[in-house]
Amino acid sequence: MNAFITGGSRGIGRAIVLKYIQEGWGVAFTYAGNKAMAEETLSLARAQKPGCEIRAYAMELKNADDVEKVCDQAIRDFKTVTTVVNSAATLRNGAAVMMSTEDWNEVIAVDLSGPFYVDRSFLMHMIANRKGRLIHLSSLAAGGSSGQVNYAAAKAGLDGLSQTLAKEYGAKGITSNVITVGYVPTDMTKDHMSSQLQAFWLEHCPAHRVGTPEEIAGLAYYLSTDPAAFISGENIRVVAGLTYAP
Repeated sequence: MNAFITGGSRGIGRAIVLKYIQEGWGVAFTYAGNKAMAEETLSLARAQKPGCEIRAYAMELKNADDVEKVCDQAIRDFKTVTTVVNSAATLRNGAAVMMSTEDWNEVIAVDLSGPFYVDRSFLMHMIANRKGRLIHLSSLAAGGSSGQVNYAAAKAGLDGLSQTLAKEYGAKGITSNVITVGYVPTDMTKDHMSSQLQAFWLEHCPAHRVGTPEEIAGLAYYLSTDPAAFISGENIRVVAGLTYAP
């Protein structure tokens, strides 16, 4: 079994890569530009499971042609890809009235159009094999998040994308789901999440703690397994009971 994971060079994406490797899968993962971080993921995977089948691909997620080229190469390299995890994302925060067109377009392109390009690139392959798992990582911001109108809109859009794919291709053996992620400390959240938002999470989250990348990875992996074959069109929240962002 083989998985294709975007944004696998760090954070939650890296944890997902390592989970699939731990379970004996082959993994193709992408990174935006930091080759050193991608090499680190490769080293961690090989240390965890010597001899594992893993490859890293530089990919410009907002470029449809580049996405198609990389996805086609991954299929050639791995022969069969059964699971796609759309983990990569970007943030350009700002109040709506001050947000530039460039910042709006960048986040929509990477966080919404990118997953669509990836899904589209694998759909015919999955239809031919009559099996596929499409997994999309979202955020509580999808319900609205102050200072993140572009990110919120992109993540909300993933719901419509995923549910539509579930309906269109369920008869072909393909499932499509969203994982809504709560506050999980990563490089991205460290750089873009204010101390006030972090304090809000710890105060109002019923568990009074943050999540871990490994907890998200465990659910992503489960959705790839045969026991999860009847789960499709769902948005599964990994938020420890907190249902909104400020």
